[in-house]
Amino acid sequence: MSDTPIEPEEAETNVSGDQEYGASQIDKLEGLEAVRKRPGMYIGDPDVRGLHHCVFEVLDNSIDEHLAGYCSTIHVSLHVDGSISIADDGRGIPVDVHPKFGIPAVELVLTSLHAGGKFGQGAYKYSGGLHGVGAKCVNALSDWFKAEVTRDGKVHQITFERGKTVNPLEVVGEAPSDKTGTKVTFYPDATIFVDTIVFEFERLATRLRELTFLNPGLTIILEDERPESEKKETFYYAKGIEEFVVQLGENKTTVHEEPVVLTGKRQVEIDYDGKVMEDDVFADVVFQYNDSYQDNILCYANSIPNADGGTHLTGFRGALTRSINQYAKANKILKDKDPSLSGDDVREGIICVISVKMPNPRFSSQTKDKLVNAEIEGVVSSIVYEGLQAYFDENPNLAKQIIDKAVNAARAREAARKARETVRKSVMSGGGLPGKLADCSERDPAKSELYIVEGDSAGGSAKSGRNRINQAILPLRGKVINVEKARLHKALQNKEIQAMITAIGAGIGEGDQEGAFNIEKVRYQKIVIMTDADVDGSHIRTLLLTFFCRHMPELVKAGYLYIAQPPLYKITRKKREEYIADDAALNTILIELGSEDVKLVKDGVEAVNDAEVLRSVLDSLAQLKRFTSTLEGHGGSFRDLLEAEQDGHLPEFLVRVRQGNEEFIHYLNTEKELLEFAAENRDLRLFGEELTEEEEAEYKEKFEGVQRRAMKHELHEATAIQKILARIEELGVPAHPFYSDDKPLFQLVEGNDDDGEAVPVFNLFDLLDSVLEIGRRGMRIQRFKGLGEMNAKELYNTTMDPEKRQFLRVRLDEENAIEADKMFDVLMGDIVEPRKRFIEDNALNVRNLDV
Repeated sequence: MSDTPIEPEEAETNVSGDQEYGASQIDKLEGLEAVRKRPGMYIGDPDVRGLHHCVFEVLDNSIDEHLAGYCSTIHVSLHVDGSISIADDGRGIPVDVHPKFGIPAVELVLTSLHAGGKFGQGAYKYSGGLHGVGAKCVNALSDWFKAEVTRDGKVHQITFERGKTVNPLEVVGEAPSDKTGTKVTFYPDATIFVDTIVFEFERLATRLRELTFLNPGLTIILEDERPESEKKETFYYAKGIEEFVVQLGENKTTVHEEPVVLTGKRQVEIDYDGKVMEDDVFADVVFQYNDSYQDNILCYANSIPNADGGTHLTGFRGALTRSINQYAKANKILKDKDPSLSGDDVREGIICVISVKMPNPRFSSQTKDKLVNAEIEGVVSSIVYEGLQAYFDENPNLAKQIIDKAVNAARAREAARKARETVRKSVMSGGGLPGKLADCSERDPAKSELYIVEGDSAGGSAKSGRNRINQAILPLRGKVINVEKARLHKALQNKEIQAMITAIGAGIGEGDQEGAFNIEKVRYQKIVIMTDADVDGSHIRTLLLTFFCRHMPELVKAGYLYIAQPPLYKITRKKREEYIADDAALNTILIELGSEDVKLVKDGVEAVNDAEVLRSVLDSLAQLKRFTSTLEGHGGSFRDLLEAEQDGHLPEFLVRVRQGNEEFIHYLNTEKELLEFAAENRDLRLFGEELTEEEEAEYKEKFEGVQRRAMKHELHEATAIQKILARIEELGVPAHPFYSDDKPLFQLVEGNDDDGEAVPVFNLFDLLDSVLEIGRRGMRIQRFKGLGEMNAKELYNTTMDPEKRQFLRVRLDEENAIEADKMFDVLMGDIVEPRKRFIEDNALNVRNLDV
């Protein structure tokens, strides 16, 4: 019986009885309502992966422009207000009115499902976005969405809110020089993406790096403007996939120095919606072997990642196995009586990237995880088989190295099979579960939890404090073996590894043989790693993560692996105790504690008579401070920004002009004003303008020989600032004026008596600072280093109680698999230099280091 709640509309259709089922029960969702109602059909789950999938849907359009030969640079910017921009220098989405539908083409492609330039009209031949639902889905799932198109000498702009047009397409100015392109900016809708609306720089960087590898000659710039994570990376790779494979294996010991590059083109019959035509398909396959025990094969179709592979992967696997076996037997490296090498054997230690470019690719779903074109299997298979046979004939020593490695893998596979069998038999003969496991009484895996706890001390507290019905405890003595440096049969000799395998009950290793991992046999669907917050605890956690990701990846992909988050601090103030996880939570607590016994008074009358409302005001001010600090980083002033407000609208742009020793700040309310300002001040070259000799002379005379320089900033924070100020007003605290130079705006009275100490508040930030200071008084902070420092009750209440605990779920999917593999190589691999470099690069970022 599933615990998943049934949605109301689903409940109605599944209840038998007197329900009518007629025309009135049939409904039609207009426009993009269907996307908002069922986002999972279009972007997958609206979690962190779905959030970033929105970026990739928009990005795919820019990549298609590059594939068509029109785009060379893409700029992705993470803005301080939480929005994101994707800008390219392609042709720009058409803006003329569509002859059939009577609206601008850009509005059509951003609001109408299955409208676009990829349905055989000839705009794109090798495209990744084929269903016409990409960017408009993002539009539908955004709180607001803005498209700027530069083409035909004009800059056009159109804006939407939750998929509906709010400002129709308009020309906002002349295009700078002869530029063309499209810029999309959107802010995700928090009512759809309820888990998070925060974009992750590294997750985006991984995908953008992939795209530049797959598209040699393309430059992608990723810039994070958020002050807490500000950084910028530029991706460009001239050799493309070859460099990709080298980078994937940079922290491994390679079997051969240069990657094997196999490329080819085949003409195949392509089905264009019932009309079969011959067309070209291109395949690029690059691989390199290393001395590790895992394979890493990445598949792409028209630059779209296919996490589940598909026909191109099937073609590669078959051709690789067939080619190596044939060469090995033809050259007597394998005797005729020797068994053939399996696919697992020949793929051990391989890093491979398969990229196909083809017209009309077909995928298993909108998320494009699997390529299903049957004709592609034969294309890749023939290119790999023929290319590899020729390569081996030219490089016999390399061929022998690869075959010897595969033979060793076959021997190790047999040893691992025997070791698995030994573990299985010892479990059966010894009565089953490991003796140190404190099992739970619940037998439903969906309701059962296994805590893997560091050390006997913490294990004892966890056993005493747990809920015995559904929480099992497995204490570990010492550190498990580093499986990154050991084959599976060696790992299976480790007692701690054996205990975990036996407790989980699902076996280990890949394949169909007895004892291999079977997700259906997992005894717990929450497996929680619980270690100390010190160096040893971090090391043990990394060893365990390496083990699970390398040898039980299906368990991780199923979402069954978690990391417990014990609190770092215990805060005591008066009679109140709080356990908090990090410094951000500490700030929240300070606001809460500081606002408990203060009153906000205006003209002798209490302005806010509810402590909860006052806390909401203070939380809003804390958010506001983050945005104002970014503004100040641009050279601006929050006070000046407020003074530049026009008709309730804050400026959208800031231009910082340097003239000799003087500096001038200009606030411009709209893009139209910015373009007009740029036209009037061409010497500032805000858009890279090229000046004539006459203009150069004119500006030189005007400014007495002093050359002016300028920087322009789009104030994405302005929208967020306006919303926060409106929120403060809604809570009953006037935010206009925000500053006062003479008379205090408010009095902050400490204590519940009218004669308590009064602090004058000349601006609302003073209010926040004063409350934080009050919150710090009399506070005692205890820092937890180890789980063993907590008694059983504390450990349960802070780390194991489902009502209070905080877990991190470990995810392993195509978006983080590459980075995870790289990190395991760095932290746990044989090569020391990358690990040393990682420590040196990150040493200054470490906080609260316990040794």
